[in-house]
This record gives sequence, C-alpha cells and structure tokens, in this order.
Amino acid sequence: MLAFLSIFLVVIMTLFKTLIVFLLVVFLSACAGHSANDSGVKSSAASSAASSRMVMPKAAQFFAGADLSYVNEMQDCGAEYRFKGTAYDPFVLFANANTNLVRVRLWHNPNWTRYSNIHDVTKTIQRAKDAGMKVLLDFHYSDTWADPEKQFIPAAWESLHADTPALAQAMYDYTYSTLLELNSKNLLPEFVQIGNETNSEIMQLEASMNTKTINWQRNAALLNKGIKAVTDFNQQQSTQVKILLHIAQPENALVWFRQATAAGVSGFDVIGLSYYPKWSIYDLTNIGDAIAELKTTYNKDVMIVETAYPWTLEGYDQAANVLGSDSLVSGYGATPKGQYDYLMQLASQVISAGGMGIIYWEPAWVSTSCSTLWGQGSHWENASFFYPPAGNDALEAIMFFQDAQTLYNNAP
Repeated sequence: MLAFLSIFLVVIMTLFKTLIVFLLVVFLSACAGHSANDSGVKSSAASSAASSRMVMPKAAQFFAGADLSYVNEMQDCGAEYRFKGTAYDPFVLFANANTNLVRVRLWHNPNWTRYSNIHDVTKTIQRAKDAGMKVLLDFHYSDTWADPEKQFIPAAWESLHADTPALAQAMYDYTYSTLLELNSKNLLPEFVQIGNETNSEIMQLEASMNTKTINWQRNAALLNKGIKAVTDFNQQQSTQVKILLHIAQPENALVWFRQATAAGVSGFDVIGLSYYPKWSIYDLTNIGDAIAELKTTYNKDVMIVETAYPWTLEGYDQAANVLGSDSLVSGYGATPKGQYDYLMQLASQVISAGGMGIIYWEPAWVSTSCSTLWGQGSHWENASFFYPPAGNDALEAIMFFQDAQTLYNNAP
C-alpha cells in the first residue's frame, strides 16, 4: 500500500510539473505574439522583434553614403552648399565629410525632365568619382519614379509587356550596354541596383498596375535577366560590380525575399532596404533584428539604401514636405540634433546586426525656384542636411558619415 501511494504521489507531482510548464509556455507565447492577429506579415515581424537578436559579427566593410541624384538639378536651379559659411562643390563637401558611397538613380527615357537620364547620371558619377567616392547605380527600369506603388514599364518597352522573354532580353541589353558605356569612360559603378523598391512586380502597364499580387514566374525571369546582365558583364570585362536587390521596409523584405528565393531569384550579392519609421513596424530598438535575420537566412550583405529624418517641421517653399510630425520617433526631436541622433542610433543597430552600411536619401535636395511634378521647391528641405536661412549651411548631420564609420571601426 505504501509503495502504491508513493508511486501515486510521484505520478501526481510529475503531472503537476508538466501542467505548470505547459501554462508557462502558453503565457510566454501569448506575450511574444500579442499582435499576431494584425496580419501575417506583422505577426512574423513582431515575433522576430520580440526575440533577442543573436550577436552578429560586423560586416567586412561599412558604407556611410548619400543619394545625390538631385544635385545637378539643384545647382542648375541656383542652389549653393556651404560648410561653416564657405561655399563648396557639394560632391567635395560630402567627400570631405567622409561620405564613401554615392547613390544615383537612372530612368530609362524620362521625357518629362532632363535629369536622371544617362547623360545626367554620367555627370553625377564623374563628379562622385572625381571626389574619391564609390558609386551605387540605381536602375529604376522606368521612365519615372519606381516605388512600391508604381512599377511602370518604360514606354519604349510597352509593346513587349506580355512577351516576357523579349522584355527580359531588352532589360538585359539595356543593363549591359549601360555598364559598357560607363566602363568605356572609366566610370563603372561599384554597385548596381536591379530595380528600385521592387515590392511589386516590376515593369507593369500603368493602366493595370497591381500592387497586391506578383506573377513570380514573370517577375523572377525579369529580375534574373537583369542580374545575369551584370554577372555576364563582370565575367567578360573582368570586373567585380556587386548586385543589389531593393525592397521598401524590412518587414516587407522578410516576406519578399522568401518568395523570391522560392521562385528562383538568385545571383545577387546585397539586400538593400528602405527604412522610414513612419512606414515600418520596426523602430530604432529592433530594426537590427530584421537585418540580422535577412543576413543569416540568405547569407547576403544587408544595406539600408534609403533613410531620412526631419530636422524641422517648418517648410521653406510651396512644396509640401513628405516627412512631417508623423515621421518623428519618440526621443528624437525635429531638430538638427534629433536628426543626427536618429542616424547614429540607426548606425548602431545596423553595425551590431552585421549590416554593411546606410545611405541617406537626398540630403542635398534643398529649396530652389525650380518645380517638381507636385509643386515649386523641395519636398525634402526639412530632411536635408542644409539650413536654408544661412545659405544652405551644413547641419550637424553632416558629421554622420565620419562618426558612423568611427562607430564601425570601434565595434568589436
């Protein structure tokens, strides 16, 4: 009887411990997945953010860069750029500030503007390289802005839209010939971007633009043909141009690259991200989680190729500013110091997650008398690196390039 009671008690205690462990697991799972009902994408990202990030070795190199696509136009419109009161060539100013990578966009045939075409881009690359900076060339494969909501096929290729092999070949020939032309002028970029914020299927007709679903058979065929153009160029010209694919917002990249990989997209070197807190569920405390996950899952370098932060909420022209009060992050005011602190905190996250760099989007898009498609002036002067009342004198954020590289160099 005593033996039976002892066995009975052991069984009861074992069941009790099992129940306690089960309840604890359920409780912790509920805490980690409290936003799981928001959406499938948000559930995955929130779960990732709740986990503690693994310690990542720092990248082999770090780029603190600037997208200077607007500079030629701004100067034609009369803009000047100053550092401590002295006017400088803006490319020299950024190079002196230790910017080591310039990003520049390329539109196929933008007949609505004389900028961001191959002539203008060649000029930008020449100026960047003359100042000692490397270059990331951003193929939009469109005649206008390409982004998650707009992936419009170039007008010259519209007749090929339904013929994927023919369109892919046109894309290949254009990419290859562009690199060949730049190389002949000793202006070959170090990085090439196959598409810009390609969250949606690339090269769609404007009248039937679809942002909800992707025909991955077509999309993968086109992306792979663009990648192959650069790969073939490297092999035939004995060059080492790195290939980058670019998605807006890290939570979208986590989904997109899983789908792209399953569809057979391959051969690229770098995952590029746009990161704007107002449009992302990741903040400055956990964006490193997404970077680390992308890097380890796909064994690729990861770079933030677009980010920005306002130093004021004031406007200096008639063009409405894109980044308003809804772009602010708690603890980082709309001040020059808040802008600088945002960038340094982001750099800390990127470096600790093993990311290879940050490019600030259009820090030199200042206010001028010229107009955009939407208004006179700049929609970005409050997020630039220059102060209009002082003749566009450089703000504190100009120190980001040097200080971010110092942070990287001092990281373990």
